[in-house]
Amino acid sequence: MATTEQTVHPDGRVELADPAVLADSAYANAELAPTRLPERTWTTYNYAALWMGMAHNIPSYLLASGLVAIGMNWLQAFLTITLGNLIVLVPLLLNSHAGTKYGIPFPVFARAFYGVRGANFPALLRAFIACGWFGIQTWIGGQAIYVIVGELFGKGWIEASAIGGHPWTLWLSFGFFWVLQMVLIFRGIEGLRRFENWAAPLVTVAFVALMVAILVKAGGFGPILSQPSKLGWDADFWKIFAPSLMGMIAFWATLSLNMPDFTRFGKGQRQQVWGQIIGLPTTMSFIALVSIITTSGTVVLYGSAIWDPVELTRRFENPVIVTIGLVMAILATMSCNVAANVVSPSYDFANALPRWLNFRTAGLLTGVIGIVIQPWRLISDPSIYIFVWLSFYGGLLASVAGVLIAGYWVIDRTNLNLADLYRPGGRYWYASGWNWRGVVATLLGSLLAVGGAYSNPGAGPFPADGLIPFLKPLYDYSWAVGLVVGFVAYLALTLTAPSRQSTATHAAPTY
Repeated sequence: MATTEQTVHPDGRVELADPAVLADSAYANAELAPTRLPERTWTTYNYAALWMGMAHNIPSYLLASGLVAIGMNWLQAFLTITLGNLIVLVPLLLNSHAGTKYGIPFPVFARAFYGVRGANFPALLRAFIACGWFGIQTWIGGQAIYVIVGELFGKGWIEASAIGGHPWTLWLSFGFFWVLQMVLIFRGIEGLRRFENWAAPLVTVAFVALMVAILVKAGGFGPILSQPSKLGWDADFWKIFAPSLMGMIAFWATLSLNMPDFTRFGKGQRQQVWGQIIGLPTTMSFIALVSIITTSGTVVLYGSAIWDPVELTRRFENPVIVTIGLVMAILATMSCNVAANVVSPSYDFANALPRWLNFRTAGLLTGVIGIVIQPWRLISDPSIYIFVWLSFYGGLLASVAGVLIAGYWVIDRTNLNLADLYRPGGRYWYASGWNWRGVVATLLGSLLAVGGAYSNPGAGPFPADGLIPFLKPLYDYSWAVGLVVGFVAYLALTLTAPSRQSTATHAAPTY
């Protein structure tokens, strides 16, 4: 391949020497093309603020409160969440590198290992999971609006006639919040960055205020921290620790794939790495601690764990406090939802139909699918939320992460050819645009990770003995199994059956 097609700058970042080379490509549009260097402006603060905005949200709160609700004490829940976020930070940073170096989003990055066409397989898998998350977050935001209006207009709003098991006013609130987010999406990625910068600190203040209010009512930390674990530290705890840890990791398994969608705008590797180190584990540990203390306080005050902060906020008598708290909840939800659950599928859907979809129209498609998935069912119970939703998709996406890490860091040693990521017949075309090695490795990793998916009787959709009974023990470690099998399988298949393109490339490196 001609070395003149791309320019390597002194800091290691790469861009096309002439962007016009993509003008006639059927696999490129303005959103998918590599970001030009003058447009790579995100700083350490931007990435830290992004993570603050994404992590300080109600599903993050539910992650920690859900562990308390299923029997962990404050220390067990905090350690489980903190360990999970330190683990997921590793694949997240490894996959972020390509975005900063080449200015490419996740679906284009995936073309290097799945093929220019085959990248639609992991991209659409990621996209549909994001749609589910978008729906969950939108439902939660709609609940907050429903409660706020109820505080202003009284029981007539709260006790409206039911449609589909919920008051019609809740459906109206859900629809209004959906439209509100679509407006933000249509402002584009730069509008999102500005929104994150000011929304993130406000959300932090709101969660701390809720915790302080509960502490005052409960009589301080003493009654909360003295709450015993219902599980102890013996077999009962360790039985749910592994699947709970996999759920905590899986919570950000989506971003561990598509973080290049954001790091493509970074000023350099140092900025994105430090921004994410500062932003993810510290922020998630903080929100976990706030959630755990608050939820444990509800056990002291009300006799049972109230794991939903919207429901908890309704318990306060002062309507001003309720309204302010829920407005902050709405900001938190928008901040996370648009960044974490719309940016990625917008690129992913645009990758599948680059001539028909751009960032904004693909974002609209995400919103529509997010409704069709019926998110109110996914968020109905902490066991379903953690052990069904998180554990299952975590295993699927981990196998994709294994393929990306093996291909980028071990096989290609971070060297990609930018133009060929968009070019039929180039290095990444493989066989008719598909690299069967990446697909097989992903399918194998996914099968072993979630093939044994099971649910306790009455607590989920899977059979108690597992979908494939002999794989049931692996499901408790779904994310780890998917990552390791995807990594090893892709490595083995590529080294034992290399493609002609990769052989030629390694014989004559791009640069």
